Amino acid sequence: MLEIVSEHACFGGVQRFYRHDAREIGLPMRFSVFIPPQAAHGPVPALFYLAGLTCTEETFMIKAGAQRVAAELGLILITPDTSPRGANVEGESESWDFGVGAGFYLDATEAKWSKHYRMYSYIHELRELVEKELPVDAQRIGIFGHSMGGHGALTMALKRPDVFSSVSAFAPIAAPSQCPWGKKAFTGYLGADTTAWAQYDATALMTQAHAPFPAGILIDQGLGDKFLAEQLYPEAFEAACVTAAQPLTLRRHAGYDHGYYFISTFVEDHLRFHARNLAA
Repeated sequence: MLEIVSEHACFGGVQRFYRHDAREIGLPMRFSVFIPPQAAHGPVPALFYLAGLTCTEETFMIKAGAQRVAAELGLILITPDTSPRGANVEGESESWDFGVGAGFYLDATEAKWSKHYRMYSYIHELRELVEKELPVDAQRIGIFGHSMGGHGALTMALKRPDVFSSVSAFAPIAAPSQCPWGKKAFTGYLGADTTAWAQYDATALMTQAHAPFPAGILIDQGLGDKFLAEQLYPEAFEAACVTAAQPLTLRRHAGYDHGYYFISTFVEDHLRFHARNLAA
């Protein structure tokens, strides 16, 4: 059952914030939805946005400025939270890049985390929920995200191209098995066996694929991003796309950093990219 926490008229549509009891997480979860005016006349395409480290279900809706274009294009925008809240796992709030606000869109297998930290399965639970409860066209769903959420969007799309027809990312953690953020999260949630990590690594998944998204993947990356060299590795994903014959548009932008000024600059391009891919 969905509980509306708040709702706000927005560009002829409505911006809502919801709470519900999440089966996969075993706790209440929050998410946000922008419903465009076209949804009053029937189901419309939906676009999931997965946010990055420390963010919540509110961050993108408040900072990205995406609703104006989504209202024009007739896209529902759905943004989940980035982790369980209130799981009370020992150590979950000790660092900003692991635990609360840092679920990494995977299903944890380590005993300490495996009960509640099931964000991969939760995103699919949420998708099924909004398909049932909101005017979503289940055959036209895309996914995109930023940083940790860019990692999540790429991996979820690559694991389920039958569900997600379109994918893009802003400054994704593109090869988490190779970077400090990813190694910390994967070791904590999945254990020390690195062979278990590949299922949540977009670069590793792409090397095993063949052109899973023939209409292309869009990635934007700021060259002023302080995390670029150590954490993000877009060049590794770019090389994997070549191996997989996957069309990729990887745009590198001088001067842009890792934050929402960067995202708000290019979010319209991403929404139009998804609208074209989901038009069929």
